[in-house]
Amino acid sequence: MRRRDAGGTPGGERAAGEGSAGLARLALLALLASVLVPLVAAGLRSVLWVPAGVAGLALAAVGVWWVLAHTGVLRALGAALSVLAPLAVLALFAAHGMLGPALLSLALWLLAVTAARTAPGAGPAVSRRSGQRVAAAAPRTPWVLMNPRSGGGKVGRFQLLDKARAAGCRAVLLQPGQDVAELARQAVAEGADLLAVAGGDGTQALVAEVAARHDVPFVVIPAGTRNHFALDLGLDRDDPAAALRALTDGVELRVDLGYAAGRVFVNNASFGAYASVVVDPAYRGAKARTTLRTLPGLLTGEGAARLRMRADGEETDGLQAVLVSNNPYGRAVDAARPGRRERLDSGLLGVVCVRVGDTVQAARVVGGPRAGSVVRLSAAEVVVAGGTDTLPVGIDGEHVVLPSPVVCRVAPGALRVRVPRRRPGLSRTGGAAADWPRVARLALGR
Repeated sequence: MRRRDAGGTPGGERAAGEGSAGLARLALLALLASVLVPLVAAGLRSVLWVPAGVAGLALAAVGVWWVLAHTGVLRALGAALSVLAPLAVLALFAAHGMLGPALLSLALWLLAVTAARTAPGAGPAVSRRSGQRVAAAAPRTPWVLMNPRSGGGKVGRFQLLDKARAAGCRAVLLQPGQDVAELARQAVAEGADLLAVAGGDGTQALVAEVAARHDVPFVVIPAGTRNHFALDLGLDRDDPAAALRALTDGVELRVDLGYAAGRVFVNNASFGAYASVVVDPAYRGAKARTTLRTLPGLLTGEGAARLRMRADGEETDGLQAVLVSNNPYGRAVDAARPGRRERLDSGLLGVVCVRVGDTVQAARVVGGPRAGSVVRLSAAEVVVAGGTDTLPVGIDGEHVVLPSPVVCRVAPGALRVRVPRRRPGLSRTGGAAADWPRVARLALGR
């Protein structure tokens, strides 16, 4: 059967395809122009300006390292270096008449990347394969757990309790000290045929484990602070109540679950520096201040983490941070748009390792993943160990301590997630870099 667009017309489908090809062609032309502009302005001498720019970025990376890993004078020098190094490069470009061409080349490159990521079919997006063509029958006895403290009180602000009850749910408000998993197990024992959570990712993971074990559908209501799981499912995090439409007009997906020593995570398990930072009681109220205060000791002090990681037989040591995710994340575009997972059903864990122990390694970060300071890979099983009998681990933002070594694995298709048929996030591309070979094929009409 021929696929149709949202309006149901082949003409609309052709128009969408032509628009995608047009954006792909724009991306390639802008990319070519970003290379030609400096060549026209300075000829082959423009090639010599590239090392100057790279040197500026490397010095800025060193400055950031000093800010994070040291205190006192070195931290102050690092802050100054991270600002002055890029400014010095810009001043050098300006003195030789290259500032204008450099800025124009940068603007064209940004245009190329934006067009490449915006063109439908040219970049990664939330996976739409798993079960999206299967309509889900309305549940008879849905149960929802609501954390009134999550997200600064989103449950009350969006009147989620009343809306859930109006939708036919048995809604329970989580009280301090209650066992989340036990509440979910009790709900299943009493006949609940769907479990839902209005809260953060940590609470979502606990109930998702119960739903997977009893093979009942699970609904995510994004009422937490970040809700990365909801983001990657394509849900509207600005309108948590919209997730309740899954009860009456929903489809069912099969997604993977991650496990760290038996603890479920829907997003990620973090080891090393970050996991140790979140232990501090002050972290929740003052994240930036607490991070700057504790990181120097964690990165260069006596308590600095030195982790070993083995992924499908490949071993890496001397690591300061390891992030193991339920399906691989794309690279972040910026701080406001963190990396997203292209799929939640690949049956693989994503792994990001950081090894920056001194100033030289900090400068090498500019070289990207191949420089050795940052390692990215995918694996079915990951084992993380340290020099102690236990390891602090951040599981979906919640701190736990697990026996070392910690074995992380993925359970393919373990969770039945019910989502609304219409989700705004499906039209947004993920955080990964654009796939330029795919962009070229799209531009050529292939």
